[in-house]
Amino acid sequence: MPCAWPPPGGVGMADRIVVRGIRGFGHHGVLAHEAEIGQEFTVDIEIDTDFTAAVAADDLDQTVDYGQVARLAHARLIGPRFLLIESLADAIAAEVAALPGVQAVTATVHKPHAPMPVGVGDVAVTRHRRPRARVVLGLGSNLGDRFAHLRRAVASLRAEGVDVTAVSPVVRSDPAGGPAGQDEFLNAVVVGATDLSPHELLRVCRAIEDAAERDRSVRWGPRPIDVDILDFAGHRVVEPDLVLPHPRIVDRPFVLVPWAQVAPHDRPGATGPTVAQLADAVGADAVRLAPEYVWGDLR
Repeated sequence: MPCAWPPPGGVGMADRIVVRGIRGFGHHGVLAHEAEIGQEFTVDIEIDTDFTAAVAADDLDQTVDYGQVARLAHARLIGPRFLLIESLADAIAAEVAALPGVQAVTATVHKPHAPMPVGVGDVAVTRHRRPRARVVLGLGSNLGDRFAHLRRAVASLRAEGVDVTAVSPVVRSDPAGGPAGQDEFLNAVVVGATDLSPHELLRVCRAIEDAAERDRSVRWGPRPIDVDILDFAGHRVVEPDLVLPHPRIVDRPFVLVPWAQVAPHDRPGATGPTVAQLADAVGADAVRLAPEYVWGDLR
């Protein structure tokens, strides 16, 4: 089901589940005696979610089961040793973030008996996590070493928090609008997953473009690299600087054709025709496959 981003009510106004004081005896810590003797830890968890469906149906299956949340956290507290409670907090937050309906999670691990040089009441660390979102991005270049720009963009996405799971074959396309006399584009589509928010991902895309010295002064002008967010987990965003899904997907064969090569059953915005159906409708004649460009090892 498509949903808006930010969550209903805006940032900081999602519905919230809070579970405090989950206790467990564990052996986490750097020092040898912490591993041998162990100590008690507690964890507090705050979950941003949306109660709308659960309230309408009065149904536990439509919300986050906080009993399950407590069991997951407790299992981590008493489970295999972490040297750092920062790592323990991250593991708990990651597991809770993966539960259906979780929009964001904050896990705070308390270590009240931590060995310290002076007396303290508690030591605590807090970790924030969001569920990993499936994202689709479009790449294009018609300046300089075009394929090198595409490869660098994929590498930069990986380095900046996108787990790239698929990259389409490269296609050639004629410029769509802008000044006359431009060279043809090389285009590709990247599919991945990320913990970033839509706007954080947008900043990554713009930083990649800036690093290649893209000139934005001419609309639809020639560019060394263009990195567009096409779809972000089906979320719908309407902001001055970002609209999702990308508003011009249905008119762009240089997006649809390569996208259909790697994920033909995707539906932009999670509704409507599939990418394959949209590619058939717009026609593939406007783009040409470029098999001479082989991605190879993108790590």
